Amino acid sequence: MRRRQYHTKAVRRTALLVAVTVLVTVMSVGRQPLISRADEVSDLKQSIEQKQQEIKNAQSQKKELQSGLTDVKSMISDLEQAKQDLAAYVTQLDANLDVVQSRIEEIKAMITQKETEITETKAELEAAVEREEAQYANMKARIRSMYERGDNFYFEVILNAASFADMINRVDYVEKVSASDRHMLEEFKATREYVEVCKAQLESEQELLEEARRNVEAEEASLESLIAQKEADIKAYENDINNREQLVREYEAEIAAQEAEIKEMENIAKTLQKQLEAANGKKNTYDGGMFAWPAPSYTRISDEYGERMHPTLNVKKFHNGLDMAAPGGSPILAAYNGTVVAAAYSSTMGNYIMIDHGDNLYTIYMHASKLYVSQGAEVTRGQKIAAVGTTGRSTGNHLHFGVRLNGNYVNPRNYLK
Repeated sequence: MRRRQYHTKAVRRTALLVAVTVLVTVMSVGRQPLISRADEVSDLKQSIEQKQQEIKNAQSQKKELQSGLTDVKSMISDLEQAKQDLAAYVTQLDANLDVVQSRIEEIKAMITQKETEITETKAELEAAVEREEAQYANMKARIRSMYERGDNFYFEVILNAASFADMINRVDYVEKVSASDRHMLEEFKATREYVEVCKAQLESEQELLEEARRNVEAEEASLESLIAQKEADIKAYENDINNREQLVREYEAEIAAQEAEIKEMENIAKTLQKQLEAANGKKNTYDGGMFAWPAPSYTRISDEYGERMHPTLNVKKFHNGLDMAAPGGSPILAAYNGTVVAAAYSSTMGNYIMIDHGDNLYTIYMHASKLYVSQGAEVTRGQKIAAVGTTGRSTGNHLHFGVRLNGNYVNPRNYLK
């Protein structure tokens, strides 16, 4: 009898020892997250690393913006030597204007992209905060439940097993609950870290956005400064009475060079048209439709077509187009359907475009700040082809719009609405 009682006690002690050992093991094993939910924590950590890299990139971009502002004084100083040759001076200054204009466009593109990224980061932050709050509420509920059950809940679950097999099942249950609890904490900690890095990224992106906006303002001021310098220097050169006779000769030579360049483009267009007709019998014809107004943002006509007193030379000269004063950067539109036969630069016309509309009818658009089409492109009436500027022999933002028919300039108003 005593031996049987002793044996029963020994079995119970062994079971208790096994249970305690298993529970300790469970607590140790419980430190390893469940595989499926571990992926969530891993994904969060990868997202945190990615956002930390994006923060570094934004900080680097901010430094580049701060160190990359245009040095207008240096540019103007470098141009001093070229002032003796007006054509060379204009060409060199226009190249600088193009550099500054391109930088402004790059920064504006960055601003647009950054505004989109900030909107996305705000959405990510809001979602992360909601997830953090939900996880925090779940953890509080879980802690409350554990407190209500008491410290010995897991021991009681295991020791009250009806059999060894039942005990193993209960151990498995305790193991899963313990692992789930530990993972809940790890996921919550990772989410909190993700929330903080989202906040840091948002702050970094907003700082970069503000720096980019300040840069655009500074670069636009630089652009205006260069334009003003150009206008002042051209006017000073043209108003110098000692240069008057030379200027008249230069002007006439420039107009002759312009005419020769345009006639060459017309001859090239005619040759191409003949080749096209020979190849497929197709002839480019003008159907008689009215032109679209090529500078929709114009504020006034600063110079009409026809004979006029030249504003600085004080001699009567023929003006071969309409000058439409318009804000710099505003759109220049194709007046009618056609083929671009020239998209180039000259020191007198600046950036210019010439379009063949068929039947020896052409339109010309001069002094653009930017060209958006190239030679050979097919364009349609009202399509944006360039931006208003003051390149070439120009003393203010405007579009010089010319129309040529059968090799001669004609009044553009005959074709405009």
